[in-house]
Amino acid sequence: MNGKTKKLTAAGMLAGLAYAATAAGRVPLILFLKYDPKDIIVVTAGLVLGPCTACSVSLLVSLAEMFTVSDNGILGFLANVISSCAFSCPSAWIYRKMRKLQGAAVGLFCGWACMVLVMMAWNYLVAPIYMGYPVETVAKLMLPAFLPFNLIKGGINAAAALALYKPVVVPLRRICMTEANPSE
Repeated sequence: MNGKTKKLTAAGMLAGLAYAATAAGRVPLILFLKYDPKDIIVVTAGLVLGPCTACSVSLLVSLAEMFTVSDNGILGFLANVISSCAFSCPSAWIYRKMRKLQGAAVGLFCGWACMVLVMMAWNYLVAPIYMGYPVETVAKLMLPAFLPFNLIKGGINAAAALALYKPVVVPLRRICMTEANPSE
């Protein structure tokens, strides 16, 4: 099997796993905000196969989610893609520059921070449309609802992805799915 076929196969498999995690693991937390563990798998795809793959997996999973398990329509789809990409793409990009466990940790922390900032802006701008509330009402929810949700979501995803780093990346390197890194 050539490299492109392996990468496409791995990306498809990870997209399927991410969708299964979304369909089975959605947990309501605050207001209409639900946590699902798909970003753990999306960022793993990014760490293993690169930031473009993380973006592609995010798009595929969010699209499938929109038509099956989500009731948030196009705004929910866009929010899912933006959130997943804001977390996974910076994480994967930084990891590409520092291909060690430390690079993964730095990347995941930066991806977490990026996701929180981007989603706070998204929620401020789009939640009034989605929720049908005035901007002032949504602004009052930013600190007590949206910020804790995004911090919790990003923290869980970053910690879980870091915990899965070695058990996932090292075996994939052994079967030539990723570039070798002799230090691991």
